[in-house]
Amino acid sequence: MYNLPYHKEKNEQVVHEFIGKYPFAFLTGCDAGHKPVATQVPVFIEEKDGKKILRGHLMKNTDHHLAFIQNKNVLVVFNGHSIYVSGTWYSNPHTPSTWNFMSVHVIGIIRFLDDDSLVDVLRKTSLHFENNNQQSSTIFDSLPKEYTQRLMKAIVAFEIEVIEMDTVFKLSQDRDFESYINIINQLKEKGEAGQVIATEMEKRTNEVFPENN
Repeated sequence: MYNLPYHKEKNEQVVHEFIGKYPFAFLTGCDAGHKPVATQVPVFIEEKDGKKILRGHLMKNTDHHLAFIQNKNVLVVFNGHSIYVSGTWYSNPHTPSTWNFMSVHVIGIIRFLDDDSLVDVLRKTSLHFENNNQQSSTIFDSLPKEYTQRLMKAIVAFEIEVIEMDTVFKLSQDRDFESYINIINQLKEKGEAGQVIATEMEKRTNEVFPENN
């Protein structure tokens, strides 16, 4: 991860909101033989006994499940929108182009949980993606019990104790004011990803350029 101070998001609430907005994360690690493994799963951040944890579920007896049993050290990567930024948009156009993006990396220790915890995770996951609609036919509590009992035999819940959390919110904070404003205007014309990044940049304009307030 790029370790540049002007690309760090220091507001913990903003980081938590980002994880909540983009919960479908890369869960990565290595097995006992140092072979890398990865999977993508929805993961949610919570507080437990004064510690930050991530909770989710995955399929049993896959390469990544077995690897995480052998080696409990994991990296979880949350990615948001990203967009190409042309060097021609800078006040000095003879500049290399780049990408703007937002990402949160969490290093932690994974452990697997019991069936009661699995029910909690499945309930929370299904409600989250159904916008907390208690009447939805696809949330955990609306599914046939026989089906969920069969399903739960094939999956397992986990929690990850957060050891370290780092961020890169690379949003042209190292550019001059003229370039910054022009990048925002250009990105607004670049579809959903561009509009999302432009909005994030606009939120930070006063913080990045306090002298222009």
